[in-house]
Amino acid sequence: MPKTKLDSIDRKILALLQENAELPVAELAEQVGLSQTPCWRRVQRLKERGVIRRSVMLVDPQQVNVGVTVFVSIRTSTHSEAWFQQFKAAVELIPEVVEFYRMSGEVDYLLRVVVPDIAAYDKVYKRLIAGTQLFDVSSSFAMEEIKFTTALPLAYAE
Repeated sequence: MPKTKLDSIDRKILALLQENAELPVAELAEQVGLSQTPCWRRVQRLKERGVIRRSVMLVDPQQVNVGVTVFVSIRTSTHSEAWFQQFKAAVELIPEVVEFYRMSGEVDYLLRVVVPDIAAYDKVYKRLIAGTQLFDVSSSFAMEEIKFTTALPLAYAE
């Protein structure tokens, strides 16, 4: 899908909705200087064009007992499509893996895992390595969350 051109009002709408997706259209419209119907139409257009992919609720990890964040760096000596599809399928079956990236540089893949404790991570680790050929797996436990946001910077949007 081609990139959508965004004007300053679109960027304001996105900034506000990234902070609170439940913001009533009337309030959103007032804050961006539009009446309700044109504001609602803009939001619908942003959804239709894939700029707004979905609306979700952010759950406090401490409240649901997954307050430990682990960053898992994986290196592999196998780079075939068949291996990748098998590895990807295995990772997708592990709900504790909340982010999964293919990387450049020394590390091939980076995962962000959330668990209640080290023992729970050990179980995730064992599921991760079962049936998958990995050259190296390195785990780093986050000691403190200093900044966390799901809001994307909009200054680069055209």
